[in-house]
Amino acid sequence: MRKKSTLRFSHIFLLFCLALAGAGAYTLLHDMAGPVIALVPESPERLGPAQPLELSLSDDSGLRSVQVTVRRGGRAMTVLRRDFPKDVREAKLNFDLSETRLPDGAFELEIKARDAAFAGFGAGNSSTLTLPVRMDTQPPRIAVRTVPPAIRRGGSALIVYTVNKDVRETGVRSEDLFFPAYKQADGSWACLFAFPYQKTTATYLPEIMAKDDAGNITSSRLLINAIGRDFSSDTLPISEKFLSMKSAELARLCPEKPDAPTLEQYICVNNGERLRNDAKLLELGQTSNPSFLWKGKFQHLPRSAVKANFGDARTYTSGGKKIDHQVHTGLDLASVARAEVPAANAGRVIFTEELGIYGNIAVIDHGLGLMTLYSHLSEFRVKPGDEVKAGQTVGTTGITGLAAGDHVHFGVLVSGVPVQPLEWLDAKWVQNNISSRLKSGR
Repeated sequence: MRKKSTLRFSHIFLLFCLALAGAGAYTLLHDMAGPVIALVPESPERLGPAQPLELSLSDDSGLRSVQVTVRRGGRAMTVLRRDFPKDVREAKLNFDLSETRLPDGAFELEIKARDAAFAGFGAGNSSTLTLPVRMDTQPPRIAVRTVPPAIRRGGSALIVYTVNKDVRETGVRSEDLFFPAYKQADGSWACLFAFPYQKTTATYLPEIMAKDDAGNITSSRLLINAIGRDFSSDTLPISEKFLSMKSAELARLCPEKPDAPTLEQYICVNNGERLRNDAKLLELGQTSNPSFLWKGKFQHLPRSAVKANFGDARTYTSGGKKIDHQVHTGLDLASVARAEVPAANAGRVIFTEELGIYGNIAVIDHGLGLMTLYSHLSEFRVKPGDEVKAGQTVGTTGITGLAAGDHVHFGVLVSGVPVQPLEWLDAKWVQNNISSRLKSGR
């Protein structure tokens, strides 16, 4: 009897030991994978000393440590070392190679991360990412081919230039505005840029810049002949009849003030919604066809009267009191109700939607950042992706958006920035300032 009890106990003990061993093995071996390592930019071929690098790490067992090392010619230098507190499963770290003072040439970037798993009897699992890279400390060199352009306030200009190496980004910058250049078939770069109407000859100081794949940047003052231009001013009374007609639309466009008086909603829309709409146009303007799609003369709504000009400083009043101030950024053209609106020139339709103060708006890309817009339309006759010819009907005039009467707001954008449409409607100006410069720069 005692023998059977002993045997039974031995079996139970053996099972217990096996279970304990299994649990231990599971604890030690269930996580055998090291941390996931990701680097931005991914697998860079070239790096500059100031190029920002973002390192992402993740591991379900928690992160323990990471070390970034630069190796070159048998020598090693630690760039980054970080130990993580308990239960950190994800981390993002930013660093650069500015303190390495590496000369130009090949080197190896090693990233080694360790997790907090019990694998390896508590040592954890490790992952290593090793990248062969070249250090590049030489900034791009820019050579402008065209003579310094004359550009009026609110107007446009074009330059053609070359860069001595491949670049990630290049163009003309004016403080927070960027006008990207587009690479041409002969390897040169063409950049159409604007003199924003908000600037003056004293404050408009554009720079030409280029940034290569290694993060090296060249930036210098662009030589131009900046010419001043005055704009008209106008007073726009906001009537109760207009507010009543637009009340539903104003309430929709100013949801943050659902119970406010209609006049207050109008001011809300004329400011906040206008800013959001213009930001959308700026976003659209940053991507364009790399070559001009148009040719010949630009045109506008035929047999129409100009009701408002580009750059008009508008003072809005109600009951004889000033309530707002804005600048008009296009031509308001009116003829007959629901008149057919022609495309100003050949191009590709990139946007046909309702857009706040503009109502139904169509935007056509003509290449190199040049776009035309047609707003307050009562209907569209085109859709995004359509290739249109000069004079093809885009839509019909209307009163959508904040329009008080039937018309089309015709605008011209350069990389999303409003410019003087009258320049582009002048065939001689286009030839002298755009077409001939593009040809002479090649």
